[in-house]
Amino acid sequence: MSIHYSDETKTITLNTKSTTYQLQVDSCGHLLHLYYGKRIPGDCMDYQYIPMDHGFSPNPYGLRWNRRISMDVLPQEYACANTGDFRTPALELSTDAGAYGADLIYQGHRIEPGKLSLETLPAARAADGECETLLVDLSDEVSGLRVQLRYAVYEARDVIVRSAVLTNGGASGLWLERAASASIDIPFGSWELINFHGRHMMERVEERERLTHGVHTISSRRGASSHQHNPFVVLCERSATEDSGECLGVMLAYSGSFRIDVELDQLNSVRAVAGINDAQFRWRLNPGDSFETPEVFLAFTANGLTELSHIYHNFLRGSVIPARWVNCRRPVLINNWEATYIDFDAEKILAIARKAAAMGVEMFVLDDGWFGHRDDDNSSLGDWFVNERKLPGGLAPLIASINELGLKFGIWIEPEMVSEDSELFRAHPDWALTVPGRAPSMCRNQMVLDMANPAVVEHLYQVISNLLRTQHIEYIKWDMNRNMTDVYSHALPVERQGETFHRYILGVYELARRLTAEFPDVLFEGCSGGGGRFDAGMLHYFPQIWCSDDSDAIERLEIQRGTSFGYPVSAVGAHLSASPNEQTGRAAPFGTRAIVAMSGTFGYELDPDKLTDEEKDSVREQIARFDRYYDLIQRGDYYRLAGPDDNGRFQAWQFAAPDGSQALVNLVVTHTRANFGGIHFRLKGLEPNAMYKLAEHRFEGCRTEFESLRMDDMAHCAQPISGASLMYAGYTLPRMGGDYPSAQLLFVRQN
Repeated sequence: MSIHYSDETKTITLNTKSTTYQLQVDSCGHLLHLYYGKRIPGDCMDYQYIPMDHGFSPNPYGLRWNRRISMDVLPQEYACANTGDFRTPALELSTDAGAYGADLIYQGHRIEPGKLSLETLPAARAADGECETLLVDLSDEVSGLRVQLRYAVYEARDVIVRSAVLTNGGASGLWLERAASASIDIPFGSWELINFHGRHMMERVEERERLTHGVHTISSRRGASSHQHNPFVVLCERSATEDSGECLGVMLAYSGSFRIDVELDQLNSVRAVAGINDAQFRWRLNPGDSFETPEVFLAFTANGLTELSHIYHNFLRGSVIPARWVNCRRPVLINNWEATYIDFDAEKILAIARKAAAMGVEMFVLDDGWFGHRDDDNSSLGDWFVNERKLPGGLAPLIASINELGLKFGIWIEPEMVSEDSELFRAHPDWALTVPGRAPSMCRNQMVLDMANPAVVEHLYQVISNLLRTQHIEYIKWDMNRNMTDVYSHALPVERQGETFHRYILGVYELARRLTAEFPDVLFEGCSGGGGRFDAGMLHYFPQIWCSDDSDAIERLEIQRGTSFGYPVSAVGAHLSASPNEQTGRAAPFGTRAIVAMSGTFGYELDPDKLTDEEKDSVREQIARFDRYYDLIQRGDYYRLAGPDDNGRFQAWQFAAPDGSQALVNLVVTHTRANFGGIHFRLKGLEPNAMYKLAEHRFEGCRTEFESLRMDDMAHCAQPISGASLMYAGYTLPRMGGDYPSAQLLFVRQN
């Protein structure tokens, strides 16, 4: 059993294989948080909290003569506003009478086998016997609000999943002004915050800073989890490294506007609160109504950032990403976007497909421009019927011709958007998010469809499902190319407009749920202008997400590195694109671009007509190599060996088989230095007492004058080396000259 209750101490203890999480009901019935950290025996941890008077910290009425007890300093499990705790709350409630606040009191708990699902939101799944769930019931006597806190304990995976269900059990209406999924108090220690910020075409860049007093907010108000911030943060002790130190991860499984507050208070205690963004949020709870909050995936390790990443990678692969796709090999694809943009016809598409098939590519994806009268990006979104001027006879002849080449067929859609110049908008102008009496903000001359309106969701389901039923489509790239403005739903009454943002994402989830349930063998890839909605919520429906619209291999080093802290490589859409790169103008070697793109789903985003014969031969070799390494890359343990701040010269990362049998090292030189030493790194994840041999090695993009020197210096590669030496002493490569040279090394354990 992973959940234990002590009636003597009124504690509930949750144990995973490596961690302990402990709650306690205090003398007033409030639910306190006592501990989350490295696994401990069955001690009650309340001895750490010595009652003391802290000036001007209010006291509960029942303890008004005891000034040493205050909600303002107690570690709480789900803190409420306006009850004497001035820190960031998890819950803000108001009544129809205008009363603000709630005082949640423990009513009881129960322990259930398995994992509960959510009715309206994505939720982690669990195999039989994998999980136990704690349900804690709280209530506010005055308002009638009932709150059920849920804790799903994945003992073997070292993850605790939290969420809350709020129900109006009273006779009058209530308003949720803020309803977070979880809060957690960390009373002791010195902590740093790691978040993953960015912008369009530079998402999820690691940023680490020492916590200072006050509230640090990581959030999105854009209607999507966003390019600018990601709903995943790490709290780590100041000395934490990749391989040591306490780290606590907070990952919100939500794809809309979110908010994570991390507060360092007057006593140097830390509180983290994660959930739906309360900006433009106000949810009506009529008597009997309930509201579900998104799930939060909590993980803790005392062994550094790499182990925390492994916990999340394994959990997302095993318990979140659709089971159908976890162990299913994804096809190597080519997308026509950077080859043709919107300007194409059937013959141009088939020419690309023929050349791609000859090089060993497995799937062709038709991007934007196939529908309506789409000749540029100013029209036709919403008109999901074929532009027969471009594709005579529709999609069927084109798909048949592509299938005859031995290629699967995929297609791009942007279902959540509508162009002003479209048949859909002319028929249903009220289906777009627009503020009455005000001209809407435009982006790419498109508006956002009101996914909070069930009629819109039903229309999109009918149109897209018909497309999938009538055409042999095996892959969908689902894009969202602008954020939400003019947020007003013409399907909701005036007083409930504060529900629009959240109802929008519920509509997205409902459409994704229906389509993926009906077409389980269609591979869906999420996209939002690239990586603008790269989160655990979307991964519940879509097993992979286009990582970024920036396909420059050197920029991708930083983007994919930041992504790796929380998300597995199998979820990362990555392609080799043309050089000079469209987004940056940077030129990088063909082989270097391949090595970077292989750390993802792998594909191509270019015009095969512009490849040299040598490059076409390289494509064939790259696909064959990716196939050999597929299981190691997609299911191996990921290690960050060297980042941009470690040496200023190169970045390196590694995949290791969980059984230690082999390891693949990837390295890109980002700053070539004259008259400098060799390139040194340490491998990870090997067996110290086993012997390893460099079985395969490739160097890409080196200047000719470095070639003979390099091969002479690599003569030692034939000699077996112990895992201990490779991990503790390390491995050295000679200098690599040129612009962005790279190396890929496969080490194999000897019998």
